[in-house]
Amino acid sequence: MTQGRVSGKSGGLHTLFCKRHRIKSNSNVPCVPKDLLMMSELVLPQFIFSLIQHLREGYNEPALDLPSEKDLHKILQVLEPHVSFLEDLTKMGGAMRSVLTQVLTSQQFYKDLSSGVGENACAKTSHEKYLIALKGSGLAFPEDKLACGMQEQGAGTSALAVQGLAGATATSGQGNSSDEEDQDGSQGVGKRKRVKLSSTTKDQSIMDVLKHKCFLEELLFWTIKYEFPQKMVTFLLNMLPDQDYKIAFTKTFVQHYAFIMKTLKKSHESDTMSNRIVHISVQLFSNEELARQVTEECQLLDIMVTVLLYMMESCLIKSELQDEENSLHVVVNCGEALLKNNTYWPLVSDFINILSHQSVAKKFLEDHGLLVTWMNFVSFFQGMNLNKRELNEHVEFESQTYYAAFAAELEACAQPMWGLLSHCKVRETQEYTRNVVRYCLEALQDWFDAINFVDEPAPNQVTFHLPLHRYFAMFLSKAVKCQELDLDTILPDQEMLMKLMIHPLQIQASLSEIHSNMWVRNGLQIKGQAMTYVQSHFCNSMIDPDIYLLQVCASRLDPDYFISSVFERFKVVDLLTMASQHQNTVLDSEHERSMLEGALTFLVLLLSLRLHLGMTDDEILRAEMVAQLCMNDRTHSSLLDLIPENPNPKSGIIPGSLSFESVLSAVADFKAPVFEPGGSMQQGMYTPKAEVWDKEFDPVMVILRTVYRRDVQSAMDRYTAFLKQSSKFPGNPWPPYKKRTPLHPSYKGLIKLLHCKTLHIVLFTLLYKILMDHQNLSEHVLCMVLYLIELGLENSPEQESDEEESAGGQERCHDSWFPGSNLVSNMRHFINYVRVRVPETAPEVKREPPASTSSDGLTSSQSSRRKSLHRENSGTAQVFSLVAERRKKFQEIINRNNSEANQVVRPKTSMKWSAPGATPQLTTAILEVKESILSLLIKLHHKLSGKQNSYYPPWLDDVDVLIHPEIPRYSHGDGMTAVERILLKAAIQSRLNKRIIEEICRKVTPPVPPKKISSAEKKTLDKEERRQKARERQQKLLAEFASRQKSFMETAMDVESPDADIAMEIATSEQHVSEAIYDCVICGQSGPSTEDRPTGLVVLLQASSVLGQCRNSTEPKKLPTTEEEQIYPWDTCAALHDVRLTTLQRYFKDSSCLQAVSIGWEGGVYVQTCGHTLHIDCHKSYMESLRNDQVLQGFSVDKGEFTCPLCRQFANSVLPCYPGNNVERSLWQSHSNKCMRDLVQEVEDLQEQLGAFPVSISSETNLSKEMESVMKDIKSTTQKKYTDYSKSPGSPDNDFLFMYSVARTNLELELVHRGGNLCSGGASTSGKRSCLNQLFHVLAMHMRLYSIDSAYNPWRKLTQLMQDKNSELKSEELPEVPVLYRDVSSLLLIQILTMPQPLHKEHFTCIIKVLFTLLYTQALAALSVKCSAEDRMAWKESGALKKNTSSGEKSWEVLLGHVVSQLSKGKIYEEGETEELTVVNPDSVECYLQQFCLPFLRITSLLQHHLFGGDLPSCQEDEEFTVLASCLGLLPSFQSSHQFTSASCLDWPVPAFDMISQWCSELASFADRHPDQVKALLIQEPKWDLPRLLQLPENYNTIFQYYHRKTCTVCTKVPKDPAVCLVCGTFVCLKGLCCKQQSYCECVLHSQNCGAGTGIFLLINASVIIIIRGHRFCLWGSVYLDAHGEEDRDLRRGKPLYICKERYKVLEQQWVSHTFDHINKRWGPHYNGL
Repeated sequence: MTQGRVSGKSGGLHTLFCKRHRIKSNSNVPCVPKDLLMMSELVLPQFIFSLIQHLREGYNEPALDLPSEKDLHKILQVLEPHVSFLEDLTKMGGAMRSVLTQVLTSQQFYKDLSSGVGENACAKTSHEKYLIALKGSGLAFPEDKLACGMQEQGAGTSALAVQGLAGATATSGQGNSSDEEDQDGSQGVGKRKRVKLSSTTKDQSIMDVLKHKCFLEELLFWTIKYEFPQKMVTFLLNMLPDQDYKIAFTKTFVQHYAFIMKTLKKSHESDTMSNRIVHISVQLFSNEELARQVTEECQLLDIMVTVLLYMMESCLIKSELQDEENSLHVVVNCGEALLKNNTYWPLVSDFINILSHQSVAKKFLEDHGLLVTWMNFVSFFQGMNLNKRELNEHVEFESQTYYAAFAAELEACAQPMWGLLSHCKVRETQEYTRNVVRYCLEALQDWFDAINFVDEPAPNQVTFHLPLHRYFAMFLSKAVKCQELDLDTILPDQEMLMKLMIHPLQIQASLSEIHSNMWVRNGLQIKGQAMTYVQSHFCNSMIDPDIYLLQVCASRLDPDYFISSVFERFKVVDLLTMASQHQNTVLDSEHERSMLEGALTFLVLLLSLRLHLGMTDDEILRAEMVAQLCMNDRTHSSLLDLIPENPNPKSGIIPGSLSFESVLSAVADFKAPVFEPGGSMQQGMYTPKAEVWDKEFDPVMVILRTVYRRDVQSAMDRYTAFLKQSSKFPGNPWPPYKKRTPLHPSYKGLIKLLHCKTLHIVLFTLLYKILMDHQNLSEHVLCMVLYLIELGLENSPEQESDEEESAGGQERCHDSWFPGSNLVSNMRHFINYVRVRVPETAPEVKREPPASTSSDGLTSSQSSRRKSLHRENSGTAQVFSLVAERRKKFQEIINRNNSEANQVVRPKTSMKWSAPGATPQLTTAILEVKESILSLLIKLHHKLSGKQNSYYPPWLDDVDVLIHPEIPRYSHGDGMTAVERILLKAAIQSRLNKRIIEEICRKVTPPVPPKKISSAEKKTLDKEERRQKARERQQKLLAEFASRQKSFMETAMDVESPDADIAMEIATSEQHVSEAIYDCVICGQSGPSTEDRPTGLVVLLQASSVLGQCRNSTEPKKLPTTEEEQIYPWDTCAALHDVRLTTLQRYFKDSSCLQAVSIGWEGGVYVQTCGHTLHIDCHKSYMESLRNDQVLQGFSVDKGEFTCPLCRQFANSVLPCYPGNNVERSLWQSHSNKCMRDLVQEVEDLQEQLGAFPVSISSETNLSKEMESVMKDIKSTTQKKYTDYSKSPGSPDNDFLFMYSVARTNLELELVHRGGNLCSGGASTSGKRSCLNQLFHVLAMHMRLYSIDSAYNPWRKLTQLMQDKNSELKSEELPEVPVLYRDVSSLLLIQILTMPQPLHKEHFTCIIKVLFTLLYTQALAALSVKCSAEDRMAWKESGALKKNTSSGEKSWEVLLGHVVSQLSKGKIYEEGETEELTVVNPDSVECYLQQFCLPFLRITSLLQHHLFGGDLPSCQEDEEFTVLASCLGLLPSFQSSHQFTSASCLDWPVPAFDMISQWCSELASFADRHPDQVKALLIQEPKWDLPRLLQLPENYNTIFQYYHRKTCTVCTKVPKDPAVCLVCGTFVCLKGLCCKQQSYCECVLHSQNCGAGTGIFLLINASVIIIIRGHRFCLWGSVYLDAHGEEDRDLRRGKPLYICKERYKVLEQQWVSHTFDHINKRWGPHYNGL
């Protein structure tokens, strides 16, 4: 074998070249040496045979049960190495493959080895098994079972019908027999098959049991039996490069085709099997050369069509359409698994695939037998999934079979049809079209016969599936459009056309019924069908051909017959009467209006659509696109999806995608993706250009393409908005009338519909009814009526001469309605009297006969007077019955076709129609009308405008109007504009009309209603007045509502907190100025917060680690996208603070450490409010009601979560408002004159009186209880690890630290929200939303519970000189933290919060001044460490010189010198070299000191702002220090800035040098013990950048490529759903059970560790971002969009995605401002499973 391998490699090269090149160089390619391959030639046949024997052995013919999967799998596992070996051989190259081919295809080898003749017993049994397995492989059945099939055949009408229908009875009879595998569920099928196929199939072999002649064939046979094991498939496909093999294999595959499909039908795993079959067949059939060869040599087409038929025949049922008892038609049953699971798709897809080859399709279209069989197949789908209207009760079970039905029609009928159509593009292919049309009509005729159809469709049934009609229609359309065929040569006779139009028309009427809710009892699925029928993927294979077919029928049939059929199908015939009352025998009155609208809309569609009647592909594409864009702005992908394209992907006549882009840019503008304030994310949208709205908006196309009726309204609303905006029309416009593409000459007959008396009578009647205000007529009806009149005027058949009309009129007047059929002349015809059938109660019933006269047009002219004499006898118009007219026409046509056989049936059907008219309570009345269409229009104009004589013919002022009628002012407008436009067109078309219009306008008499109906007229006027009054009333109400709303907003926004401006309250109650007033948003009462009934602010508490994410670099970190880029969290704010605290705890006393820093950088509690207040007892009852209302999902009431009752903002606690006076701030605003020393003393005394808290703790009041409970809430908001830092767990120092840190966190975060500085000044950005004041009161109350031992009180250390206690320490005790190591901002909060509240401003200022001295000293110390030794010496000396000057205490040089000299006493400066400050000149020192002090000043200013009110001043960045210092009262008088130094703010409580010496000595003594730590612990100048998310790369692919294959560090697997944290870059498994810890999945766990409960993750495989907040999560959206500004969730569309910086900014903004909960609406619980 090794030799074989080698040879394979050497000989394999020549197979790499393409055939053409190989031929040339063939001469010098050496042959493969014989002996190299000898071994393999000997071994392989045996090897393959042993494989086959294994397969034979393993297969047990199943008895009743199907082959058990397990057995098959076992054998396949055993054979795994065999097949793998073969697979390896195929990879060895061409030489080896050719040997394999030889072995597999040689018949000799096969004969020798597998005939089962030899002595070998084992071989014998396996051969027997093989023969048994083969038995069931044919489609035919053993002879003895044939009889039953034949007897039940039933008398068919034609040979084809027999073949198509015979099986129905048999199938239903024995559908459940399954005694033997090959019986296949129905016995009759086999025999019938044979009968049928003898006529069509040349080759009997399709049906017979398979005969195998070589290994390849049997190998494929077993591959099929074992349901296509993957390994075998791969082996068979790997062999394909060998040309001989390819041909042999393809033929074998075709030979087994029927067997494959038979196996597939029975398979359990039909999905996997289908995929593998198609995997093979697509390789074979996509090659045109091969496909042609197999078609010619193996009858591939016959096989496919036969197998398709065979497959469908197993699930046929009797059709119930039309004549249930006697129907001979069978249809597929859509409930069967075959259709439901789409099992037939591999077959159909292969069929479509081979039809895409010109040569194969040609063969199909030329083969009459095949076409017959195919039409037979298509007729199985004709009329499937029949719906019967439920009239009594709702259906119990809504079947969903319609999915299967629509899919089947699209895939099995429409796609092959489109494939065939693509080969009928040129004149030369006319013959094909004739063939298809011919056999299609034959099949249709058979179908009509089979369902016993005469002329009336059965009522209350509809099927949406008429594939035969659609084949016929689409081939007709192609014939006219591309092949220049004469339409009349391929159309059938009139009777056939009449039958053809019935069912498509039935569908149109049913659509209208469904939308009128007449089918509600059939459930939602019927609406689903109506929608699917017009939906973009189906419309051009369903509704478009149907409407086109109706257009063809209409253009060839008698127009009166067609129009009356339409109104009869829509069941509104009875409505079309002049009488004010009528009875409709077939329709409830509530449905009449919408059905009438439906009928008129259908007529408008029928007459205006030009999709198949002359539009080019580009025009169609443009019209489709405009229609979709007018309904709504669309994204690029949804537009691509909504434009109907050719459903057959292979046919290649998708109107070019190139033109898609160009058309799109021509009709639409791109709106870039924006982020709306509400938080909803917009995608990039296309919106119609202004000129499209102006010229191209086509309501007809919109109506045709809307799946939801609301879209029509949406398009009209958008159109209205456009007109308002461009000030073209202010009111409510009507749909605009759009000029149509000219008709193709073949369809000119369609115009006749507009010029037939029936339509004119209907239009006249409707205009009259609308004018008289009869019920059931809407504006929509009027709109459609006018649209039809206008269409008629636009398309008048030929200019009729006025003279001829008036002279020759007499002969034509046999009919008393209208003289001719031309709309232009009929418009002016006056109708005097009409006879109507009315109920006896109706007002029209008259007793005396009127004088009968009827005039046409101008009474003045003599001719008409003469005419009236002639017409005396026909003075009253007869009752016009549409149905009668239609019967008459139908009868004529039938007689013309003289089919006597049918005549017998007719009377029966026509009888049922005479009945409704003859209900006894109807009586005949004569109505005086005296109107023409023109006069009705003019009166309508008066009625619409609400004024008499509102219409004045425009041409009287300006004759040009008649010459240039295209006036833009008529193109947009309402009903009045439409009427004006029509009258103008009528006048242009005929001089007579013009004169009559003028005449009617001259007789400015009010319109004459019929005698009895004057009341109706009065009603109209009353209506108008009433409307006017109602409008005024509405305006008043709105105004009042608006003012109320305004005052509500003001109160709601202003009484949020005592900080709010209370000028109003102060003004009202001058006497007692103290209390703040709050409104409770639950009970609506206002009042102060008291101890017994406290009020609280609605707050949301959340743990936050945002502050901890600040880094001290200005460059934001990038998300790692390669192995080198990693992110380490060592330089984050949280990490550095952590390290500092641990270091302090190593060397100093724990309790003092815990007061020297703040915590809360990670897991700090942030408190925010929406600003609304409520009584705490009201809140409790509110929570109770929420608890009982379990419907509310999205937040958990048990965790205390709720939404603010007023603004619905998410919240989880209530912060009590401290009862007290807000006056404090005004009293202490002025600087007091007490000296510093006294103030310092007062502060100390105040801190001592612990018990003197205004709300005494001993008496438990409601307020103090609430304060305690809110404190508990605050504690429980964050995790324990973020609150416990003390060495002794549970120590009170911990709580103390935590409480002042909460204040610190909130101040720091507000600073971050302001952009990191206070330059912008003003009230807080979330000014009204701030609750710091209340928070301070709650914290202060709790802090005062902890006494600070006065000896350790930091205040003493700051304001008094004391002897050094540390020196007296016993050796084992740790010292206290030196003052210079303490964080000044923390000290500030400790001081403020331990003072009795409310605090006096002067004490506050005193505390700040003292702390500033410490801060300044820290700055000097930090600076001194940074300088070089020489600089230090210089400072020391220059400072000593100036020490005794008067301002020595306020000069940084002096102080710095002093600090240096004091610190030099210890070992502080000795350790190592320091990093040098670049230039040490006075300016840079000053700058350094200011930067060092700024963070403290900012925090302090914010604090002062919240405690004492007063706005923050705004300033430039460079003067922030001075402005804040003066605002805090550190700067006594504000000097000009050029000689300003920071030191001038100092105000020392005791002599500066002594104080500094005392502080420095602490450091010196510490340095003696731990010289290495001294510098590290000095507080450095903190420069934190604002918190940022990681920067993302421009292109999403960069992220995807790196992460979607990356292994997880925890479980070392590649996660199924990888995700990455956008805060710190950690890679996690979303939902991965592999990384689960104590029931928490990795994402949830990470969100707790990284963001204290908030996590922001990018899901790699979906490109979306998911937010985890506590126990809830939400999908945020995507920050990566494609070139058209759209998201691609789940990367389904696979477009390149680019970062959208605006969106990412918004995400970051929401993260920093903690507003995820408020902005994102769709939250759900994650149950720790993410």
